[in-house]
Amino acid sequence: MAKNIGSPPGGGRDVTKRVKTARGRKVSSTRWLQRQINDPYVQAAKVEGYRSRAAFKIVQLDDRFKLFTRGQRIVDLGAAPGGWCQVARKRIGDRGSVLAVDILEMEPMPGVECMQLDFTEPDADKQVMNALGGPADLVLCDMAAPATGHRPTDHIRIVAMAELAHDFARQVLSPGGGFVVKLLQGGGENDFLLQVKRDFKQVRFAKPDASRKDSAEAYLVAQGFRAGTRSDSEED
Repeated sequence: MAKNIGSPPGGGRDVTKRVKTARGRKVSSTRWLQRQINDPYVQAAKVEGYRSRAAFKIVQLDDRFKLFTRGQRIVDLGAAPGGWCQVARKRIGDRGSVLAVDILEMEPMPGVECMQLDFTEPDADKQVMNALGGPADLVLCDMAAPATGHRPTDHIRIVAMAELAHDFARQVLSPGGGFVVKLLQGGGENDFLLQVKRDFKQVRFAKPDASRKDSAEAYLVAQGFRAGTRSDSEED
């Protein structure tokens, strides 16, 4: 069971603002706007200059698990719009490297190298390590496949995405490195969890408070990569 971590910025005051109805606007759109207006993380992201409220998820995960250290090489898979990269750059300081990888083109970010790349391509690991100047110390992945609205299907799809990210992390991580990936809790992630436990010394689940209360998402945090679990073909 994932443990909730963190607290809303600004003290979490419960002051609900209502969105006025507008002609031609769908009910679902009105609900989305109201949720955005009343979301303390949306407002805090604007104040802090983060590109998305999701930045606070990695802030809270780092506060608990101490993911970032000076001089790290960090790769963020599916990085757009870039909130996690902004946090990573701020927390590792001027040293180290932060590489944002996404299949879509991204707006430049200070101190972050952006690479338009499908990380599932056969030579993606080599391209990433060349860009970083060596193996990665930390692989982040906050990706999710487009939601279908059918929870079992969405669960299967996000576990499959996490498995791809895990395979990639095994190819690029240095010994002792870390891996953070989003999952949807639903029971089908058990086999994946066993794979990750084989490759890392410590594996834990957490649900940051910045994750929406009605979301089943949680984050798997794996630390202490056992590089010896790579096969000979992966090391060539």
